[in-house]
Amino acid sequence: MGTTYQRGYVTPRGKQWYGYYRKTVNDPATNEPKSVRVPVNLGPKSKSTKTEARQTLEREITKQLGQPGSPTHIINDGSVNLAWFVNNRFIPLKEAVWKEETAKTKKILIQLDIVEPLGEVPLANFDKFSLQLHLNKLAITRSKDRVLQIRAYVRDIFAEAVDQDFLVKDPARKLKVPGQLRATDTTTLSWDELRLALSKLNFRDRILLELDMTNALRPSELFAFRWKRFDHRASTLTVAETVYKGKIRNWGKTKKSLTVIHIPRQLASDVQAWRRECEENAREAFSKGKRKSASLSPDDFIFQNEDGGFLDTDNYRKRVLHKIARELELPKLTFQVIRRTIATLAQKKGTIKDVQGVMRHSRTATTTDVYMQEIPASVQSTINSINSELRKSDATSRKKSRQSASTGAVARSRRTPSARVTQNDTKSWRGGSAHLPAYA
Repeated sequence: MGTTYQRGYVTPRGKQWYGYYRKTVNDPATNEPKSVRVPVNLGPKSKSTKTEARQTLEREITKQLGQPGSPTHIINDGSVNLAWFVNNRFIPLKEAVWKEETAKTKKILIQLDIVEPLGEVPLANFDKFSLQLHLNKLAITRSKDRVLQIRAYVRDIFAEAVDQDFLVKDPARKLKVPGQLRATDTTTLSWDELRLALSKLNFRDRILLELDMTNALRPSELFAFRWKRFDHRASTLTVAETVYKGKIRNWGKTKKSLTVIHIPRQLASDVQAWRRECEENAREAFSKGKRKSASLSPDDFIFQNEDGGFLDTDNYRKRVLHKIARELELPKLTFQVIRRTIATLAQKKGTIKDVQGVMRHSRTATTTDVYMQEIPASVQSTINSINSELRKSDATSRKKSRQSASTGAVARSRRTPSARVTQNDTKSWRGGSAHLPAYA
């Protein structure tokens, strides 16, 4: 932008001072430069004079348009579009606090749902209306969780643009969550469906999925188990690592993720039987020159792939879980469905705190609000119990009412006066208690 010597002008609006100045931006419709008037709230009239408000406006103009030759000159015009700001100012700041794997996911979402459709629009051209329309459009095709994420990212981006003095006003500050969001998947299975799925698996996969179902494990935890984490005598497994996107991590999803978990005695015996089978396979592979050692290493993965590494979650989901779902005509079978199913069915097996312990959630609300679903049969049973109590109370009330009625009739018969009350008797009655009729 060229050199500017404009000072703008100041005018009162209600109880506030407002300043106005002009700057040149690119018109997104014609891609031609155009001049726009920019309003600036300069604060309450009660706290500054018009001269002080004018000085504030001049500082704002200098900050936005810069001074000729200034090394800190910020060109806040049509060339500073959303894509440039996100890639050069927003993401570099956020990457410092994002975990590596988390950063990859976040950047992909921001690129797909924010930068690609809106990246060429100048920051100054955004307003609440245009951003809300974009969010409403995303709600038609994206999941509920994704729309909520994008809303949070948009608000963070424009709040950062204000903090870095690229914008005077935040257009995303009051963005609302669209009312019509796609329903979140709440698929759960029954105990019979879980047992049927286990019956269709070979020995290794049955142990793997039974362990996953019993302890509601995340796949990142399940596929990271090594033999040194298994204690047959104590019937425990230690969650000390997780796997994600082909990498081993020494942290989990939450603070409670990494811990020692109990496994039932029979399941521990099955894992030990799988260990003996793995040892036999190791000796056979060693004799064929496919393995460097004839014995298992403590660092070997319990469920390893053909190369001796850990299994890939996406590959296992498609190759095993989706195949079983098709064969058994299940509505859906994924690790997330299994985890949600166990949280739901376990309502009948223990308290809410017990289920939270199994899920290893940091907050009870995550267990109850996100994972637990209502069980229709249980809801029907609860309704029947409520109605039984109402009917039991009603029958008792009627019985007591009949008893009260009969008792009242006897009491009224005993209160019949011995003589008719005359006018004189009434007068005497009003005068004192000595002439009251003889009621029982």
